[in-house]
This record gives sequence, C-alpha cells and structure tokens, in this order.
Amino acid sequence: MDQIKTGTFQRAADRSQRDRLQVVSWNINRGLQLPGIIDFLSNASADLVLLQEVDVNARRTEHRNVAHEIARALEMNYVFGREFQELGQGSASSPAYHGQATLSRFPIESSRILRFSRQSGFWRPRWFIPKIQKLQRRMGARMALVSQIAWSEQPLTVYNLHLESRGKDDLRSNQLAEVLDDSERYGAGMPVVIAGDFNFDLSCEPAMLMMNRVAVQNPFNNGNRGPTVVRAGRGRGRSIDWILLRGSLNYGNPQLHRHVFASDHHPISLTLHAT
Repeated sequence: MDQIKTGTFQRAADRSQRDRLQVVSWNINRGLQLPGIIDFLSNASADLVLLQEVDVNARRTEHRNVAHEIARALEMNYVFGREFQELGQGSASSPAYHGQATLSRFPIESSRILRFSRQSGFWRPRWFIPKIQKLQRRMGARMALVSQIAWSEQPLTVYNLHLESRGKDDLRSNQLAEVLDDSERYGAGMPVVIAGDFNFDLSCEPAMLMMNRVAVQNPFNNGNRGPTVVRAGRGRGRSIDWILLRGSLNYGNPQLHRHVFASDHHPISLTLHAT
C-alpha cells in the first residue's frame, strides 16, 4: 500500500514567484463534483493544494484518476499517496484506490508516506461482510503524505493528513502526535505545513495542549470561523479541517470558504510569506 504516484503539468513561468504561497486544503469527498472542485481551485490561484479523499479508478467517480485530472486542469505538479484500496469500488484486475494528493506550482523534490501506528479496525474486510460499495470495506490505513516543496530559500515540508473518522478523539490525538513528533526531525526553524482533515476540533483540549508543547501555530484558532463540514441529519457542523504551521513561516488572510459546496467539506486557505 505504500505507493506514491507523481506527475507534472507545471508551466515553466510558475517557478519565478517565491515571495508568497497561496495554500488551499480541502477534503473533496472523492472528487464526486469534479467540475466544481476544479472551478474553485482555478479561481483561488492556489500555489499549493492539499486534497483529502481523492479517488483513483473508483466506480463512484467514473474510474477517473482525480488527482491527475485536477493537476492537468491547473497545470501543476502532483503527488498521490494511497491510503486505502477500496474493495467495493474496483476489481481484482482493476483495483480502486483512495488517498491524499498534494499539488504544487513549485517542484516537489521528494515524498513519503507516514502510516500511523494506531488505527481503527472498522474498515478492514471480514469474511461475513460483503465487499459492496455501500459497506465500504478497505485495505490500508490512515496516513500523512509528506512532501518537500522547493519554495523560497529552503524546502517547505508539507504534511497532508487524514486522521481517523471512526473511534474517539484519543485515537486522533495519537495520530496527530505521530505527525508532530515526525515533524521535529526538520529542526525548530525549518518551515513546516501540517494540513488536512483532522476529524476533530483542534481549538479544544487535548489538541491545544499538545500543539503548545511543540510550538505549532494554528491560524484558524478563532472563535468565529465556523464549521468546515455540514452533514444533513447529524446536527450542527463541526470544525475539523485545519492548517497548522511550524518553524520560520509568516502567514496572512486565513479563510474558510463557506460559499463553496463542491464537497461535504468547505475548503480553507491562507497565504504564506517568505521570511
């Protein structure tokens, strides 16, 4: 499962502007509304895009390679990391996958997968559960896609993560702790972005205490930003999508794009400035 796919549609002129970086993070709900997703990202003038819940060859998204199609439309480099093989969406001869994609207007120098040590057993196949679309049986595990982006004077390390949606917050806290611990290998001053679908509220404990211990900035930690996801029939929406920063990074204009409905999550964005 630790497979990474890459591609490039980058225009040469995109490498020139290195004083700012427009970052978007978005759970795109498999890419089911692909035209709307591409429309927003095109208008957002994004330089770095972190996408979660991205399909490759899945029946529900017409067997598209969603990351490839978005990167081609935006003329960007991309890397896709497999999170799960979706057993009800493909076949033995033509498997379907689901994971994270990172797109960049700057070169992606390297990528790796950080597969979390603690996982939920909810998704795994069992002999008594049919491998049909509705029951969503999977092989694989939650992870972070870690990439080095050649931006500014030193590489920007980007963690594109999707924490577990099943189970309790202590499981998600443990997975987040693995990401924060892993990020320390880059040194206190090195620029790091940690973004994605965290599946819990980082403005509350125990997440706030954990992040304070390792000096992580949360640009979206304010009381009036609103929910990032609204699901009909499950009560009020929750704030579960975040962009965190470590090291020598300045930022501005953090936004929740509440007007965008091309997924069951709203995209979030901010602008990074070179120090």
